[in-house]
Amino acid sequence: MSDRPADPVPARFRRWEQRTEVPLLGASLLFLLGYTVRVLAPHDRPWNDLALALVCATWLLFLADYTVRLRLSGLGPRYVRVHWLDTVVLLLPLLRPLRLIQVYSAIQRRREQPVLNLYARVIAYAGTTALLLGFSAALAVYHQERSDPASSIRTFGDAVWWACATLTTVGYGDAVPVTPGGRVVASGLMACGLALLGAVTGSFSSWLLQVFRREDEKRPPEGD
Repeated sequence: MSDRPADPVPARFRRWEQRTEVPLLGASLLFLLGYTVRVLAPHDRPWNDLALALVCATWLLFLADYTVRLRLSGLGPRYVRVHWLDTVVLLLPLLRPLRLIQVYSAIQRRREQPVLNLYARVIAYAGTTALLLGFSAALAVYHQERSDPASSIRTFGDAVWWACATLTTVGYGDAVPVTPGGRVVASGLMACGLALLGAVTGSFSSWLLQVFRREDEKRPPEGD
């Protein structure tokens, strides 16, 4: 009898995850496209209706995927707690860029060797996530702030500038959300910005240390 512990992830769940991660990434980009049209072209009736249909259809697709994952996991109600990120991105689909690392992992399982080394993967993931999160946050904040007379974010350009300043933790203070919804988005973006900045800084520092260590190993000992 083998002492090896049983795999906590059912095989059917793992196969479903591998097959759907990339298509769902495409669906999340369609969701972002629909939401972009809804926010930036609110008075263009035909396109606005199509965008709403696209947003609703892709969200229903996310809901169907979540239901299948819950059933295949065998965890029952505990799935909500164990796979909390899946629950968060279902409720807030604009946060789906946070699942990029799982999409990359699903692709790498089909390859024998990673395409990029560890440090390049961290920087590429953080950069792509920052770009998508910043754009999504700019849309969400602009959607919340544009109709408030006290808001300093009056255009989408203002929202993009605010997102850049927030993600980089600079925080100039010239564009600040004043609505409750805008401040909730800002709080989330601040937390993500700190995490991404820390990941990139730590990865870059580790890469520099590795380079310097190799250089020291190549240097001949003193006295030779």
